[in-house]
Amino acid sequence: MTELNFHWKHLSFASGQAFTETYGFNGSQGLTNVEGLLICPSERPSRTLLIFMHPASTLQLLPLPQAMARAGYHVLCAGSRYQRNDTSLIMENVLLDLGAWVHAARSDWGYDKVVLCGWSGGGSLTMLYQSQAERPTITTTPAGDPVDIAGAALPAADAVLSLAAHSSRALLLSEWLDPSVTDELNPDWRNEALDLYHPGYEQRSEPYSADFLATYRLAQKARMAGIDARVLQTLEDLKRRGGKEMERVFVTHRTMADPRFLDPTIDPNGRKPGWTYLGAPETVNSGPVGLGRVSTLRSWLSQWSHQHTRADSLVTARDVSVPFLAVECGADDAVPQPHTARIFAAVASRDKDMQVVPEANHYFVNQPANLAAAVKLICDWLASRNFG
Repeated sequence: MTELNFHWKHLSFASGQAFTETYGFNGSQGLTNVEGLLICPSERPSRTLLIFMHPASTLQLLPLPQAMARAGYHVLCAGSRYQRNDTSLIMENVLLDLGAWVHAARSDWGYDKVVLCGWSGGGSLTMLYQSQAERPTITTTPAGDPVDIAGAALPAADAVLSLAAHSSRALLLSEWLDPSVTDELNPDWRNEALDLYHPGYEQRSEPYSADFLATYRLAQKARMAGIDARVLQTLEDLKRRGGKEMERVFVTHRTMADPRFLDPTIDPNGRKPGWTYLGAPETVNSGPVGLGRVSTLRSWLSQWSHQHTRADSLVTARDVSVPFLAVECGADDAVPQPHTARIFAAVASRDKDMQVVPEANHYFVNQPANLAAAVKLICDWLASRNFG
């Protein structure tokens, strides 16, 4: 087996935040600090760097980054200023973090080519980043706070990979949000007609009807719109008061209730019914790690609101022109089946390809053969475009 070398990387740059949004010294002393791990095969130089980055997670413990390094590539698992805690995450700030990593790769570490690898929730990040590097437009966050992406001169990548990636964290939440909740402050107040997890639901054998699904999706949109309205109103109230209170944190209960988890006939793939990448959907629905569970007002608009976020690959893909590869896991138990193909169709690049790894789950759990198949098709794609 190829021996790997692991190198801790740290970047620090000026921060212009109006208030501290992450615990510790990150941003509170006028600097933003980000950390990452560079993984390289021993004694094998490379002129290409693969950057794996997720807005809120660190990816070095996932199987694919290390497998790509064992295949001969230099891989950076880059963290954002919000790594391991997305409560206050602002996607526009994460673009600046990723830009710092790309700049360091070329200017400080000597790589000629950079390939952005958008794994899972990192997919919409890398697509937004590349679109703004090619056609910069953003000058404020969705909450109206200044963030000069247009003037930041983000260095563009040479290629983008979308790997088991969904279209948007916000779109995913809108499809998973539990519409049975009737009181945002009390998750026990429910509309039983919309409760997927009513007593005895596990014995359900028939697919959901088209009428039920239509009603359910409309109710999800209504709940999302209600949260959006409350967030916008609270921000406006705080601004109007003119005091020193600038932000609020709130809880969104029950965010893992997509009928697809229980009905495998909806957008079918090889996933296991009644299961998700985080475990049993009923448990996750009310658990501590659900999407958007704890959020600030500003983060909700930037990260979780489908109406307001900029990180939507179905939109940003139109401004991506570099070579593009989309990889779908054929039994993905996190990313809904239609997402990959829709992203692929939206990408403007003339050099684009899409591949499916049959029977692969989201994390390649207990699937070494499927992991090897994914590595091979990615390596073949990179090699055919002279990314070595």
